[in-house]
Amino acid sequence: MVPVSFAPLDFAGEELVLMKSNALYWPRERALLVADLHLEKGSWYAKQGQMLPPYDSRETLERIADSVKATGARRVITLGDNFHDSEGTNRLDPYAAGMLESLTRALDWVWITGNHDEEMQRSFGATLVDEMEIGGITLRHEAKRGETRAELSGHYHPKMRVKVRNRHIARPCGVVSRSSAGGDRMILPAFGAYTGGMDAGSPEILEALGPANQIDAVLPAKGKLVTFPLYRAAA
Repeated sequence: MVPVSFAPLDFAGEELVLMKSNALYWPRERALLVADLHLEKGSWYAKQGQMLPPYDSRETLERIADSVKATGARRVITLGDNFHDSEGTNRLDPYAAGMLESLTRALDWVWITGNHDEEMQRSFGATLVDEMEIGGITLRHEAKRGETRAELSGHYHPKMRVKVRNRHIARPCGVVSRSSAGGDRMILPAFGAYTGGMDAGSPEILEALGPANQIDAVLPAKGKLVTFPLYRAAA
């Protein structure tokens, strides 16, 4: 059972749960969905001469393990840009590689590839696919403009900028579109430790989810799902 402190989302006839960790949990499938891990981004920057603390992969994998424990998920499905580049699989330090191999052994783990890691060089014993479909919902890395089927994707790293007690805060969020012409669609927040973000209301995101009757940013807060309208079709 999903703890009541998590925020439920009605999506394409399913109840999904958007977690504070930026993972999306699908209770009926006991599946944890995570987008844009960008593992080994720190080591990629180091190759370019920009030194960052080299522990981003460990932190990201630890957060996945915590989310699995919190939900009881038996399956993990990633939504692309799992590594910051296709060669990143070979740069994992032994500790992080061991963490990942333990997770893929214990879970039904599926990698969906993205534009950063289209040619992942290692799968760590997991399944590697371009996209997949579960229960009528298509899972892929980048939203397909004009898609009429229900869809879950990543790629854009959406963030919602809000003002709280006279402070401006940017928080990762999901972006959900509803359309009378087809299924619900959602862009998940980025999960990785070293991921930036794009404004949830940016034209790129709105166009990717079009055509739609409405588009909203959603984020969990105190066990509830807070919704911020981004677009409404003219009446």
